[in-house]
Amino acid sequence: MNSNCALFVAFLLSYLFLFSSSSSEIAHLFETWCQQHGKTYASQEEKLFRLKVFQDNYDFVTEHNSQGNSSYTLSLNAFADLTHHEFKASRLGLSSAASASLNVDRSNRQIPDFVADVPASVDWRKNGAVTQVKDQGNCGACWSFSATGAIEGINKIVTGSLVSLSEQELVDCDKSYNNGCEGGIMDYAFQFVIDNHGIDTEEDYPYQGRDRSCNKEKLKRHVVTIDGYVDVPQNNEKELLKAVANQPVSVGICGSERAFQLYSKGIFTGPCSTSLDHAVLIVGYGSENGVDYWIVKNSWGSYWGMDGYMHMQRNSGSSRGLCGINMLASYPKKTSPNPPPPAPPGPTRCDLFTHCGEGETCCCVHHIFGICLSWKCCELDSAVCCKDGRHCCPRDYPVCDTTRNICLKHYGNATRIEKFAKNSSSGKFRSWSSLLEGWIL
Repeated sequence: MNSNCALFVAFLLSYLFLFSSSSSEIAHLFETWCQQHGKTYASQEEKLFRLKVFQDNYDFVTEHNSQGNSSYTLSLNAFADLTHHEFKASRLGLSSAASASLNVDRSNRQIPDFVADVPASVDWRKNGAVTQVKDQGNCGACWSFSATGAIEGINKIVTGSLVSLSEQELVDCDKSYNNGCEGGIMDYAFQFVIDNHGIDTEEDYPYQGRDRSCNKEKLKRHVVTIDGYVDVPQNNEKELLKAVANQPVSVGICGSERAFQLYSKGIFTGPCSTSLDHAVLIVGYGSENGVDYWIVKNSWGSYWGMDGYMHMQRNSGSSRGLCGINMLASYPKKTSPNPPPPAPPGPTRCDLFTHCGEGETCCCVHHIFGICLSWKCCELDSAVCCKDGRHCCPRDYPVCDTTRNICLKHYGNATRIEKFAKNSSSGKFRSWSSLLEGWIL
């Protein structure tokens, strides 16, 4: 048994209110759950609070699943220790500006007749046009995952190559209208990729789950391009069906309902409003027992829903669609080939006679009259060289504190900073790195 969980159980049993059999069963279930999901908490008080939240979610799940007439079931998934408010605050991210975009007349727009006869069912996963389920974490960047998913899909359909693309590039660099972890809209993301002449890969520009400064070098790596995007006519499920028959489609939905948080499997039928606050990707459609559904790829990890997917009712009887799924749909267009792969980066040149390795930064050790006489290499890309002549800092933490041997994000004090030094070799600057919990500016 995990010692942390064992101590927690012993602590709980010391309280009289846990002596009832039902409460003891919940405590045991919570113990098992925290082991399964690797959950630990900062204090016993926090664990008690999370147990209370867990029990409340347990009651909600049990009540729903006992109804017997629902087409979907709920479960105590990885979000079962979060209050509904906490969940909504961290796992959505469709910008409030999406409502303003609905004021633009989308109703009369026509989209191409991709297929003469729409198939009875489509699943783009079976065609290899969908990457693995990703996890946005506690960052409201659902819009970036929906956008990259749509671009990944059409790129596979047109070029035959499935490439996982960088949500972090959109979070860091798409700042004209979108706002990183504070929310965004897929159309703006598509336009950013068009204006930037492409987007980098997930492998090269990996997701960090937080806002960072834009990496200008990686921004120049245009691996996959698109030529435009199309807005599906608003509240027109027939046109949306035609679009999905041709490629994965980005949509906005209301994803803030409690049943969404704890969804497990089956065809989700609500209840939910049409106040759009979350972005997902439709990757297909089908029918089961006479009920039509969309196949929806979410960005909450594979531990949510059906390995990260949900079946949402289609033909719900509302022109807006269930949870507003027909209201804000769009997809990228692509006909042009991607640029040739960029040449692998070469060494970083310091001067005519000195160079550092790929992804390293040249740091001057000795200089006179502005001319560097001696160089060393920092193992970090685009790093800040510290004045002590021995250390360097990541560009996201550019302030060198040579008295404490740490890197700071801003001048001032920092709380809960841990430092470590990467292995250094002869002729190398040693790097500091920091783990940040919070900043006092």
